[in-house]
Amino acid sequence: MRPGDNLSVSHNYSTERPTVALFDSCMCLPDGFTHEAMKPGCLFILICFHSKHSSSINLKKSSVFLPVMCNLKFSIDASHGNARAARIVLPHGLVETPAFLPVATKATVKSISPEELEEIGVQVLIANTYHLHLKPGEELVVGHGGLHGFMGWKKPIATDSGGFQAFSLGLGAKLGEGKFEYDSALQSRKNSKKLLKRSAFITGEGIRFKSPYDGKEHLFTPEKSIEIQEKLGADIILALDECSPPSAGYEYTKESMKLTHKWAVQSLKAHTTSQALYGIIQGGLFEDLRKQSAEFISFLDFDGIAIGGSFGKDEMSLSLDWVMPLLPENKPRHLLGVGGVSDIFESVKRGMDTFDCVGPTRMARIGYAYLLPQSGGSQKNKFKFRITNQAFERDLSPIDKNCRCSVCQSFSRAYIYHLFKNKEMLGLRLVSYHNLFFFSSLMQSIRRSILDKKLEKLYSKWLG
Repeated sequence: MRPGDNLSVSHNYSTERPTVALFDSCMCLPDGFTHEAMKPGCLFILICFHSKHSSSINLKKSSVFLPVMCNLKFSIDASHGNARAARIVLPHGLVETPAFLPVATKATVKSISPEELEEIGVQVLIANTYHLHLKPGEELVVGHGGLHGFMGWKKPIATDSGGFQAFSLGLGAKLGEGKFEYDSALQSRKNSKKLLKRSAFITGEGIRFKSPYDGKEHLFTPEKSIEIQEKLGADIILALDECSPPSAGYEYTKESMKLTHKWAVQSLKAHTTSQALYGIIQGGLFEDLRKQSAEFISFLDFDGIAIGGSFGKDEMSLSLDWVMPLLPENKPRHLLGVGGVSDIFESVKRGMDTFDCVGPTRMARIGYAYLLPQSGGSQKNKFKFRITNQAFERDLSPIDKNCRCSVCQSFSRAYIYHLFKNKEMLGLRLVSYHNLFFFSSLMQSIRRSILDKKLEKLYSKWLG
């Protein structure tokens, strides 16, 4: 079919809804809908909503999606309940899931070399588009052949869209919640004069912010984010989204979700490479919005699905319960910014495949080391202890007597305590290495337990 062709749609439902909404003008799925769509490569894609009577529509407008061959292959090796042990094949290697992605914010996992990451068993990293755009700039990365050449990392890499950091680092420090409130064209604000003094704003066009380095103004649109990520050359890239604050009201969150949906469509249209592109589900803490967002993002031709938002543990599990039944089985699923031990277990049980979090290295830099359950790790202490406590000043034992990492085979708690107290860089390096090994080993154990149908037993061992 071509623009201008007639399309007859016949339904017999009780709701009064527009029969067809094109993606160019539709940001959110109304209640009571079904999907009717042409495949990528056709000149339009449409959403057909339930209508009370038959109707005939003349397609006046088109949304063009050129077919792009994706270099991601996904297969499920085994499942146990809703949990999945899967494989994601990417241009730079295989990722066996469930998997944890250490955060390489500025093209480095802080204090750890690429060779050490390989020793640890890390399969894939996630880098930050916002930071790399500002410094050193994507053009310099292109000169190295992309992020892999720039970093000296041969395995897969993902990049986020940069939107969260562009907004949160632009004005989050000036707000009570830290990273969420904004001056938006979508919703009026009583404190607009105060907001005008801030350095980041979200509008329907994108995220406008000032560089913290030189004060220069930048605009992250969906198209700009995709352009930067394509130049960076990661295996997996993410669509621009907006993360609404947990305290936001229903209407605020709904408009935020609509904007994320609009940007998702724009990101797909801007995408020109074979990099895998993930769409992001939003909707805050509202069940109907989360479900609408899951339906909308799942319907689009993304190569994978990411779930965004800011959650407490209970809210995260509840949100996953809402959306997981609506997600396609044949695409990988990533949970953004989640990396606590109990969070990982709960999310894997519900069907998530991959996770990223700054926790292991951020905690290491302030002296927190992770502990296996047989060594005293528990939900109460969140599986970690602070090695800078004076109690460990003369402790000759390793960080974790049951850990197989090279740090625990070679160094004592007393030595690492000494390094931290004297502000020696080696201290945070050693704890970072151990913490990353802890999470790499945890994910391997979870994968084996799914393959062996013993996930519940492992869950009980860790969480009781």
